[in-house]
Amino acid sequence: MAATGPISQTLSNRINRIEVSATMAVVSEAERLRAGGADLVDFGAGEPHFFTPQHIKDAAVAAIQANFTKYTPVGGIAELRDAIARRHADDFGSEYKREECIAATGGKQALFNAFQVLVDHGDEVIIPVPYWVSFKDMVCYCGGVPVFVRTDERKGFTLTAEMVDRAITARTKVVLLNSPSNPAGSIISPENLTAIQRLAARRNIFVISDECYAYLDFTGRRFSLGSITAEKERMLVVGSLSKTYAMTGWRLGFAMGPTWLIAAMRKLQSQSTSNPTSIVQKAAVAALNGPQECVKEMLAEYIRLRDYVVVGLRSIPGIKCVKPEGAFYAYPNISAFLKKDGGPRTAAEIAGRLLREAGVVVVPGEAFGTEEHLRVSYATTITELDKGLERMRKFFASL
Repeated sequence: MAATGPISQTLSNRINRIEVSATMAVVSEAERLRAGGADLVDFGAGEPHFFTPQHIKDAAVAAIQANFTKYTPVGGIAELRDAIARRHADDFGSEYKREECIAATGGKQALFNAFQVLVDHGDEVIIPVPYWVSFKDMVCYCGGVPVFVRTDERKGFTLTAEMVDRAITARTKVVLLNSPSNPAGSIISPENLTAIQRLAARRNIFVISDECYAYLDFTGRRFSLGSITAEKERMLVVGSLSKTYAMTGWRLGFAMGPTWLIAAMRKLQSQSTSNPTSIVQKAAVAALNGPQECVKEMLAEYIRLRDYVVVGLRSIPGIKCVKPEGAFYAYPNISAFLKKDGGPRTAAEIAGRLLREAGVVVVPGEAFGTEEHLRVSYATTITELDKGLERMRKFFASL
């Protein structure tokens, strides 16, 4: 909630333009209840339930033992930037060089820096709905204007070039993409992604693609904006090791784009966080250059969990759920339970009651730009899924 009164008059306008992350608010409330002894099933967390693979942890320990604990270049060591470019080239057919890569303290920082150096006051940024919670606030913080494009749930929440075209105005500066998406797990097909990029290039509009779930694509057609090598000067690919290698707490993300943009992001980073943690950079090199079987194993398990949770959610009378094609979230529609006489009127109210009355942590759809959904993270065990789904079944039966 934005500050009011004398405090808000003291704080800057830009901090009052944004809100606390809704997902972090849910985590905080869950932690408070858990500290009081509550038995909770956590479907709210946006992170893998796997542990970081051993060879990555070993590389971090080795870096500490080798005293690799000093400052590094702001955008990351050369070895890491080479590894980022090489891994992406091998997996997606991109053609980035070291100077076109920057390492950051998580994919979120890379996105934040990109908006800060690209978007001025009044510039419009096209954002598909539903959207990740931070997109809107990042744009607002730098004075930009979010332009929301609502996707069709009946068509799997996918985005097309025609939808983007209708939203473009003379003030459009950036089109923001996220595939696979958080929260819906939707995929922009290679054909649609290519059409969107070509449309944007013709209109002299920049495209930013948040691809932190790129390796959690269940369609078998893994694709990246960076695969469209002919349009490199008008696009930025943002990625993260957090989801791919179960490294959320390590905080290592990256961006790849034209040298002029990467240089500007590096300049901003030099005046804020400076380099990502030195030992984490060495761990990241081991992740990117090392064996990739762990990625395939985690992907296979997420597909199994996806199939399981979708069947479970659809078995609850009144709930509809599109089958996600990537990431590790389901986005069930709970509109059948809203605005009934004497009953809950919003997804936020239902999420709050699920937490307090049933001990199930979910994130309400309002955080992602829709009013009739809940985000359910299935990055957990089958045992926890069964426990949480049964609690949800009883809760909704009581409404």
